[in-house]
Amino acid sequence: MYRLPSRFLSFWLLLIPLIIIIALFLPAHLRARQESAVAEFTPPMSPAEAQQSVIAAQQAEQSQRNALLSSTQSASQTYTAMGLPRVQTVYVNETGYHVSDRTGFLDFWRRHGGVLVFGYPISEEIVEDGQIVQYFERARLEYHPEIEDPDFQVQLTLLGRELTTEQTFPAVETGSGDLFFPETGYGISDPFLHFWLKRGGLRLFGYPISGPIEEISPVDGQPRIVQYFERARFEHHPDDMAPFYRQQAQAFNLRLMSLYEIRLTDLGRQAAVQRGHAFARSQRLAEVPEWSPILWERRIDVNLTTQQLTAYEGNIPVFRAPITTGKDGFNTPVGSFAIYSQLPMQTMQGTAGGESWYVPNIPWVQYIVGGVAFHGTYWHDLWGTGIRRSHGCINLNIDDAHWLYEWADIGTTVNIFY
Repeated sequence: MYRLPSRFLSFWLLLIPLIIIIALFLPAHLRARQESAVAEFTPPMSPAEAQQSVIAAQQAEQSQRNALLSSTQSASQTYTAMGLPRVQTVYVNETGYHVSDRTGFLDFWRRHGGVLVFGYPISEEIVEDGQIVQYFERARLEYHPEIEDPDFQVQLTLLGRELTTEQTFPAVETGSGDLFFPETGYGISDPFLHFWLKRGGLRLFGYPISGPIEEISPVDGQPRIVQYFERARFEHHPDDMAPFYRQQAQAFNLRLMSLYEIRLTDLGRQAAVQRGHAFARSQRLAEVPEWSPILWERRIDVNLTTQQLTAYEGNIPVFRAPITTGKDGFNTPVGSFAIYSQLPMQTMQGTAGGESWYVPNIPWVQYIVGGVAFHGTYWHDLWGTGIRRSHGCINLNIDDAHWLYEWADIGTTVNIFY
């Protein structure tokens, strides 16, 4: 009878315990990747129905995209034949003006907040004070070709300063606010700080040039707490958040926000009026498509390692948000999926893994695979901290979940990875 040499037996006797030890002490987040996900929700439809919903939605969106782009095909072929790059231009029907990438305005508008931050265009590109500029509802974009870095060739006019030259703001104590700027002598605190940091910070809004003060809102004529920045004016609308979520935030000291709780004033319109402009609507140029997010293929990338979500239109990231995903035993699945169902609100209940839960009024729910969904969260504020808290779903702050719900559609691709 054949016997293994003793040295081989010794090798295996040492190796087997080592394998067991490694398996026991492997980091939980690595072992978790092999575990099946347990969902928070009962799926609203079967996998076959979900697949049919996605396929139908994607086909319909592609048809819409083809229709929007159909008038641009001949122009694209002409540019290609001449060996020239095609200038990307869209027509924004809501206000009647074009936005182009001749000077990078379209790219900048899409990358840095779009309609939420800048509003719609209210002029074409014009030359003013020897500079190419374009007015939007809440901002004025300037083109600076003298700057070598192309990422900084588009700048925002200091409209906050320009429109308050005759206004004096009360001084504040040095160091006041959660984030104080000695450059201007003012600080920022929540809820304005949360919005300032999330939507562009110093690059977009500049330094604060006032503390929080009360003024009559041009939006609704009500007294509102506002704060001026070099390039913007923020207005607080706490009534935008439903009372239930506001009570939760106050009871548990959570950093909850609704999408339109902080609103930017129409400084672009005010500056245009002050400069004597009265822009007439433009006719849409031939072979230029009407603007819509569906002009570009949309996708959402979910990074489970960094606990961050990024939304793309084509190759341009148009939105980022911190997230919290499934804890060990309830791990968020990895793979390529698509949104197959959307509900503005739902009650979450279930029992799995020895746990039971019942949570009402979950806002902005978008199912992506089985019972796993994007949704707003009001029972914690751990997004982006690295603490995985959910039962498989992708948790977001209410404002981020709302933005994603308005931007995405059934059929939007979702890639989840480490």
